Amino acid sequence: MIRYALACAHGHGFEGWFGSSEAYDEQVASGLVECPMCGAREVSKQIMAPAVAGAKKRDPAPAEPSQAMMAEAMSRVRRHVEENFDYLGDGFVDEARAIHQGRAEDRGIFGEASPAQVRELAEEGVRVAAMPPAPPKKSDIN
Repeated sequence: MIRYALACAHGHGFEGWFGSSEAYDEQVASGLVECPMCGAREVSKQIMAPAVAGAKKRDPAPAEPSQAMMAEAMSRVRRHVEENFDYLGDGFVDEARAIHQGRAEDRGIFGEASPAQVRELAEEGVRVAAMPPAPPKKSDIN
């Protein structure tokens, strides 16, 4: 996995994880990478210091206030979607197309889609976004 520091055309900074540099290029070209703050799809990589493994084991650095703020914002977005949108599971892709084409009621939906399906929806002009990840369960944290 590769972590990139990214910024949108409006100057909002964020980071993204990609399987390879080619995966980043493909996702940006397909319009799948967007700013989590404003939704802009004009995204570029920023200069980043490489992570170098050292011989000493150190305590992890405490989370910066901006990281904690972003995690809280993502948690709120996820909670809002889960509480207010219709979960369609595997039926998400078909219903998203139907809504886009005016064949179904316009409403908030979420569900399951493969990366290829998301790419196809984006190419068709259907607005889709990845759901923020669920926070880890307290039982899973050391």
